[in-house]
Order: sequence, then C-alpha cells, then structure tokens
Amino acid sequence: MPRLAAGDTAPEFTLPTADGGSLTLSDLRGRRVIVYFYPAAGTPGCTKQACDFRDSLASLQGAGFAVVGVSPDPVAKLAAFAADEHLTFPLVSDESRGTLEAWGAYGEKQLYGKTVTGVIRSTVVLDADGVVELAQYNVRATGHVAKLRRDLGIA
Repeated sequence: MPRLAAGDTAPEFTLPTADGGSLTLSDLRGRRVIVYFYPAAGTPGCTKQACDFRDSLASLQGAGFAVVGVSPDPVAKLAAFAADEHLTFPLVSDESRGTLEAWGAYGEKQLYGKTVTGVIRSTVVLDADGVVELAQYNVRATGHVAKLRRDLGIA
C-alpha cells in the first residue's frame, strides 16, 4: 500500500463523525490539520493516544492545528469512546476502510511477531492547503503526541 509523503496532496474524504454529523477534509482548508489513524476505540493503546491528543489539544489549536481521529469503528462505538474519554476533537468512522487505504494507513503490519492486515497507527500533518507536511507510519501509541509536538516545534 503506497504511503503519503511530504509534498503529496492529501486524499479528500467525507466521513461520519461520532457526534452524528459528517466531516469533509476540504472544510478544514485554511488550517493546518493533524489526521491520526488508530485501530480500535476503547483499546488501551488507542485510549492512551486519544487522551494524549485531548490533553495537548489547547496547545495544538493554539499553534493553528485542528486534530481529527480516524478509525474503522462504527459511529456508535466512536460516540461512546468520545463520551467516556471526554474527547472534544472530531472522531470519524471509516468502516469501508477506503480512506485508511488511500492514506496508506491500512495494510500489512507486524502484530506480536505475525504479519496481519489491519490499521497501521499513523499520523499525517497537512498544511493549510491540504498538502502533506509530515507523514509518520507505525507510530507507537505511548509518547507519540509528545514526539509529534517536538517534531512540529510546539512547546
């Protein structure tokens, strides 16, 4: 599966959100956007990562970034996850996995020493025009947001 790299134009998407609406990527033009892909709402690693984004949201927004989380979970599961963890940034559902695949965040990966097909934990940072500034694949849930903040120069 091809992965995005700096300079690529991010593939467009319109996906349902945890709050019952929908989010279209192009609606965020004019802002820098952090789009992160995670395997499953409510699991320990994904909860840690989402809470790290939640806890860093004010400083990320202060630096001009919007944050969007994408998983293949159904909307109802995302809604419960957002409520349980007090997440205030959009979580979008990609049950068809079309967006995950288009962004290079779905495919073969190593899990406990075995090759499996699934969501590749990834983060893509877009500039205000929807062009990839930074693409990171196979990131670790723990410590990733802190590393991303350092990479982006956000205190």
